Amino acid sequence: MGVMRIGHASIKVMDMAVAVKHYENVIGMKVVHTDPNGNVYLKCWDEWDKYSLILSPSDRAGLNHVAYKVEHDADLDVLQQRIETYGSKTEMLPVATLPFVGRMLKFNLPSGHEMRLFQQKEVVGTDVGSTNPDPWPDGLKGAGAHWLDHCLLMCPLDPEKGINTVADNCKFMKEVLGFHLSEQAVVGPGGSIQIAAFLFCTTKPHDIAFVGAPTMGLHHVSFFLDSWADILKAGDVMAKNRVKIDVAPTRHGITRGETIYFFDPSGNRNETFAGLGYLAQPDRPVTTWTEDSIGRGIFYHHGEATESFTTVYT
Repeated sequence: MGVMRIGHASIKVMDMAVAVKHYENVIGMKVVHTDPNGNVYLKCWDEWDKYSLILSPSDRAGLNHVAYKVEHDADLDVLQQRIETYGSKTEMLPVATLPFVGRMLKFNLPSGHEMRLFQQKEVVGTDVGSTNPDPWPDGLKGAGAHWLDHCLLMCPLDPEKGINTVADNCKFMKEVLGFHLSEQAVVGPGGSIQIAAFLFCTTKPHDIAFVGAPTMGLHHVSFFLDSWADILKAGDVMAKNRVKIDVAPTRHGITRGETIYFFDPSGNRNETFAGLGYLAQPDRPVTTWTEDSIGRGIFYHHGEATESFTTVYT
């Protein structure tokens, strides 16, 4: 019983045609559906559910919601009761509120971000199929991302006012949804203030992450690649497509991932992420990054975060 993995992210874009071109030609996704409201649905080649990204027309960038898939439909009822007992309001959305999706449990995290849980989404299979598959399909575009891997959410943090929704989200995800903490960053006297939390429900170093900020927002959505070589190729693809790169190819200390950060045409930050880092298990000791080493945790090679990385988000 419980949450299995990330299902999709719904983000706002300001120019749909330009946004679709970016996610097709840079990330390597393909459009699978457009609804009457102009929302566009995309998937990566190695995903078997109908879609993992929804682009929603808007006058600003940012996150609509992030959705995670549960194992059994009955889990939605159990988790609804847990969430409401915890003190949060929920709404059970009917079948087909989103195309090709069954009923969804809608609620807000303590940080204010909208999250949804679902069990049923139309299964279309990966682009290589499930019988005698090749390792990758012909005709891949751009970086050829395998799947939507995770998202990082910026959460209101003001220790002087006693506000720390990073810690609040972490507690909620662990106690209510059954996630586990893999890594964290702490500051303050005796490391008493948790300013970043990385949590998992699979065996990856993280399936969602939270970082403290003045206001709520989306830091990035991340797409998985195989290797460091694929990260470098993705950088070439971005350069060819004149994509605005935030952080050039490097390695994280946190999660050990290899990464590039860049922006879609609306200003939503994307990441291409390679390397599973380590096997995340519930009994693995939590990795803690202390205040004097947070820079190395974020960007291991040069040991400090660029200003845009910590201040720019949607």
